[in-house]
Amino acid sequence: MIEIDLSDEAATLAVGAALAESVSQGVVFLVGELGAGKTTLVRGWLQALGHQGHVKSPTYTLVEPYLLSEREVFHFDLYRLANPEEVEDFGLRDYLSAQALCLIEWPSQAQGMLPAPDLCLTLAHADQGRRLRLVGANEPIYTILQNNLKKYLYL
Repeated sequence: MIEIDLSDEAATLAVGAALAESVSQGVVFLVGELGAGKTTLVRGWLQALGHQGHVKSPTYTLVEPYLLSEREVFHFDLYRLANPEEVEDFGLRDYLSAQALCLIEWPSQAQGMLPAPDLCLTLAHADQGRRLRLVGANEPIYTILQNNLKKYLYL
């Protein structure tokens, strides 16, 4: 587990950029209360991959697809799901290809219907900023993350 204090939006965007260099595919859970910075982190990630447009939370559309640098990225927001089975209604499993990067906000809303994440990011309010906890599914991801995070955050 890695924990980082994020003082402001710029630090959150920087972590997103570091993650873009570290994680190119797989399933990433983004956990945290409303306003904790999940979409801001995704914005930094997508911008680092070359996205030039606006990044919004897909609260009403459930998913925003991006084709960036010949890679597919799907940004999900499951906040509005009434029950976990609704993920079948919009075909979430079809998005979970081995080559895609799936960034999933509010994964708890689909509990039992999602695969285990490759990385779980938890953001929480802390003092004037945020605290980010990164938990990876395997040890090599920690080395990659630590090296890339140092470059962006001067850890």
